[in-house]
Amino acid sequence: MTHPASQTRPRVGLFVTCLVDLFRPSVGFAAVKLLEDAGCDVEVPGMQTCCGQPAFNSGDNADAADIARRTIALFEGFDYVVVPSGSCGGMIKEHYVELLAGDAHWAQRARHLAARCHELVSFLHDIRGVTRLDAHYDGTITYHDSCSGLRELGVKAQPRALLAKVAGTRLAELPGAETCCGFGGTFCVKYPEISDKMVGEKAADILATGADTLLAGDLGCLMNMAGKLKRMSLEQGTPPVKVRHVAEVLAGMTAEAPPIGDAS
Repeated sequence: MTHPASQTRPRVGLFVTCLVDLFRPSVGFAAVKLLEDAGCDVEVPGMQTCCGQPAFNSGDNADAADIARRTIALFEGFDYVVVPSGSCGGMIKEHYVELLAGDAHWAQRARHLAARCHELVSFLHDIRGVTRLDAHYDGTITYHDSCSGLRELGVKAQPRALLAKVAGTRLAELPGAETCCGFGGTFCVKYPEISDKMVGEKAADILATGADTLLAGDLGCLMNMAGKLKRMSLEQGTPPVKVRHVAEVLAGMTAEAPPIGDAS
């Protein structure tokens, strides 16, 4: 991997996210590899917890604000904070200031953290200027643009630009790539019928591309789509679509873990 030369290596705090920690540690390891290859010194604070988004989305602003203060204090010493999730990244970058707006001291600290917080792929592309990746993935891929990464953080061109540097890949653009998959955190729990309809339509679009692999930057979306794709594969007797976090492919670490949902 190549990146602009610098005299010092930035100190990066990796916010792992709950889903990565509990369900897909390979994404965290891939993120560390990508960041180190991009010339960063990476640390993973052991006391980090949830970003507070479930509480925030459920209207529990008091607990969400407490979590925000804890996260801000934990990550204040880093040059950058990087998150392998547009959803959690959007929470830290966009909503902590909103939560703490009534407290001038914490609002200022929230703004300072927000200015240094980036989604993983956008950090590699926009901040570190990565121009080459030592990775190979043999397959036709399609890419889903997760809602928060796209709409809150402007992550759209960056993953495609980096994937174009992975040897062996062919991109089949997904119709409705910017349409929600129906996960939406607590949305899929509160409105399961609507969520299932949305992910069913998304899965049909994925299959229509003819791609053998689906990538995205948010594990919640990926787990939701992987489950639906696996069920449809079993029902229809069709070949399964492999589902992976984009970081695993960019880091060349697809051998470290099976596809999400073990759809292979």
